[in-house]
Amino acid sequence: MDTGNWSQVTEFIILGFPHLQGIQAYLFVLLLLIYLTTVLGNLLVFLVVRLDSLLHTPMYHFVSILSLLELGYTAATIPKMLSNLLREEKTISFSGCLLQIYFFHSLGATECYLLTAMAYDRYLAICQPLHYPTLMTPALCAKIAVGCCLGGLAGPVAEISLVSRLPFCGPNRIQHIFCDFPPVLSLACTDTSMNILVDFAINSCKILATFLLILSSYVQIIRTVLRIPSVAGKRKAFSTCASHLTVVLIFYGSILFMYVRLKKSYSLDYDRALAVIYSVLTPFLNPFIYSLRNKDIKEAVKRQLKRSGILIE
Repeated sequence: MDTGNWSQVTEFIILGFPHLQGIQAYLFVLLLLIYLTTVLGNLLVFLVVRLDSLLHTPMYHFVSILSLLELGYTAATIPKMLSNLLREEKTISFSGCLLQIYFFHSLGATECYLLTAMAYDRYLAICQPLHYPTLMTPALCAKIAVGCCLGGLAGPVAEISLVSRLPFCGPNRIQHIFCDFPPVLSLACTDTSMNILVDFAINSCKILATFLLILSSYVQIIRTVLRIPSVAGKRKAFSTCASHLTVVLIFYGSILFMYVRLKKSYSLDYDRALAVIYSVLTPFLNPFIYSLRNKDIKEAVKRQLKRSGILIE
């Protein structure tokens, strides 16, 4: 396409939910409540795990990092979404858009790697319980956490670099609730087939590979648990995995359909709904999944409340 007479786009307009213009104020209140609950819930889980010595185990070490990740993951998108609900001009600069995409995808990739590490931890604890203390050492936990973060931060660099070189000289209205690769690529005034292919390849390696590793871990876990003779033993073994498996199914259930696909066209309402699930609802539900379903964390919360004098027996 000849772009000689066109100017480079310097900002985008994020349309959000155009069909819900009449209830923007209600959406703002609802999203604000969800965001505050997400922040407070994940912060509570992180602090309780860090402050309670009885929770200083590999599993809860990873849980606390996951809670910290969710704080950054939601901070990359929800504050801007809240701001746009109150403004008529829902704009974001080109560089701001790329930064939002980078942090959203890097933290999302880190979460994929961390969920995989948590599955491996559960595999060792259930399938090799006698060797677990010597295998999953604090030093190894720290190395795994650092590796997950570094891998996540490096993940979207190639995609961001390719997008930053594209010419955007026509429409600047992003048909999504925040900046993301598919809706931004659809606005480029040149062929983006290479970007779509690179995006597909990276997401396939990142999302499918980690998901398959998690599934393989749980196949081994299920085989081991089924060999446990007592019903109580089986129930106890499964209970240590229930929270993690629930988070995995919710998180991967949405991102697999969103990012592992080799096409440029997509249903706008379908993608918006998926985006709400993995960017808003999953971080919102995680603290409840790990606290309401977890006896250890509930007991730790009670202990911390007693120590602070808030809860009196």
